[in-house]
Amino acid sequence: MGRGPAKSSAKLSAKPADKTSLHLRLDFGGERSLGPGKIRLLELIDETGSISAAGRALKMSYRQAWLLVDELNHMFKEPVVSAQTGGGGGGGTVVTETGKAVVRLYRDMERRTFKASSPDVRALSRLIAPVARKVL
Repeated sequence: MGRGPAKSSAKLSAKPADKTSLHLRLDFGGERSLGPGKIRLLELIDETGSISAAGRALKMSYRQAWLLVDELNHMFKEPVVSAQTGGGGGGGTVVTETGKAVVRLYRDMERRTFKASSPDVRALSRLIAPVARKVL
């Protein structure tokens, strides 16, 4: 009469499957927000010089990337991204000084937030139940 541990098709793992992370999202009201996705889009535009290449890297359509850029350009007093004309390649897209400042300020806040929250994140992580994994 079953007093032993119940057999299960799931095995408990003591190790978390993924690294714990903290994400910062700023809501400025009026449906204006800034978070890791928009910041990464700006970083990729800065790296590639292209909205479409940045969108592809994030697995989003050009239209979605463009809409986010347009939203960002209207959110701040000065544009964060602008078109650059000329050249044999037909120009490209650049992140403006304002855009670079937005990225830098966001990443600085993110680092400070993570550093200040690290003890609490570790304490919460210790309270997380182990992940149940299926045994084949």
